[in-house]
Amino acid sequence: MLKKIAYITLFALTFSSCSDTLDDINKNPNATETPLAPYLLTGTLKQGADLYWGDVNNFNSSLLFVQHWAKIQYTEPDRYDVSNASFTSLWNTGYATLITDLNTILNFSDQQANSNYKGIALTLRSWTFLLLTDAYGNIPYKEAGLKVTPTYNTQKEVYTGLLEDLKQAQSLLSLTNGVVAGDVAYKGDISKWKKLVNSLRLRIALRISDKEPAIAKQAAIDATSDAAGLISNNNDTFKFTYASSPQQNPASAWFETRDDFRISKTLVDKLNELSDPRLPVYAQLPSDASVGKYVGGANGLSNSDANSQGFAKTSKPGKYFLTSTSPAVIVSYSETLFNLSEAVARGYIAGNAELLYKDAITASLNQFGITDSATISNYLNQATVKYDATNYAKSIGTQKWIAFYGQGLDAFVEWRRLDYPVLTAGPATVLDGKIPSRFFYPGTEQSLNGTSYQNAVTAQGKDLLTTKLWFDAK
Repeated sequence: MLKKIAYITLFALTFSSCSDTLDDINKNPNATETPLAPYLLTGTLKQGADLYWGDVNNFNSSLLFVQHWAKIQYTEPDRYDVSNASFTSLWNTGYATLITDLNTILNFSDQQANSNYKGIALTLRSWTFLLLTDAYGNIPYKEAGLKVTPTYNTQKEVYTGLLEDLKQAQSLLSLTNGVVAGDVAYKGDISKWKKLVNSLRLRIALRISDKEPAIAKQAAIDATSDAAGLISNNNDTFKFTYASSPQQNPASAWFETRDDFRISKTLVDKLNELSDPRLPVYAQLPSDASVGKYVGGANGLSNSDANSQGFAKTSKPGKYFLTSTSPAVIVSYSETLFNLSEAVARGYIAGNAELLYKDAITASLNQFGITDSATISNYLNQATVKYDATNYAKSIGTQKWIAFYGQGLDAFVEWRRLDYPVLTAGPATVLDGKIPSRFFYPGTEQSLNGTSYQNAVTAQGKDLLTTKLWFDAK
């Protein structure tokens, strides 16, 4: 018996020693023990841009809902004939990749990441949560990343929580708090990150303005009175600039191998009605030279009816958007000016709503390369474009919809919130003449987080595309 015990002890010691040796052998002497903050930051910015501008959440869903683009074949998404498997990308990447990596930065020691890294991480995490709640409604927020089955917070709780998170982010960001590497958006310019924080605070203030006007007003005052300022020119725009293949703009990559989208007839008709100089930027002339004009594709058609419009006789999205290096614009100067105009119109802050509205349109025109002063003046002075103080939602909503071209997720939010322009579902859509008001929750939530999912549905309403979210329910 003693001999047997001795053999067991010897085997255990030998195995332990061998295991330790293997661990040492398998260590990469050039690798760090923990991921570096710059690499996580770069990865988050790239993956966030892909998520925002890619096919699943943008041109195969939200760009169709707001009728910026239309399908000319494989029209199921344009007819809203989709399942809860159609909207998993935003949820899964948002939580499992972006929020997880950003939380890693936030949990780093001060030696691993200075407070500027953490301020940027908190800003980007707030933006990610904002995308999620804007699309789905009630979502895991306070317990996200802390529990396997996190509870869902109400949309009001998420929005107001994000306002507090962004206040904290602002306090973490300082020109004297250390250098930031890996920032492929603002190149480590902390003053621009601080402007972005305030611009996001103003964006959220307007999200809640119809439901919590007192909180919204104070948030708008706080954002606009902060010494750091807001995005104040097109150079401050928050964007990710792509490179050549295989790191190219997602729309560019898509059109290299596929040809199933056209600019929407709804948008082309509106741009023609307004003699809008952005039309040649937003669309290409049909490849059939005999057509000789921009022709949009109708939304919500059957496959056969969509095909019959003619691939060569309809307009693809503009080359500006299909170039490999075209940037993913996420928060623009134009949007910030529109938000300031609305905040003034609502009586939240002082200012000239009409002038800010004109400046917002001008910023959008400039963003797309239209800088001729006569062209801009002629456009602004049209009766159909002039600011209507009696219906600021119509003026701002319509022009914001045009300016948001390509930014489907945010165009979708603003169209639901402001109710302009008035859009009509296509003839072959499957929601009884309605346009979607939200994304489905992923089906995995029902199986993996069933109790929290069910509580969220009970509080918010059925898990349907047509269920209006808290900020949108009038």
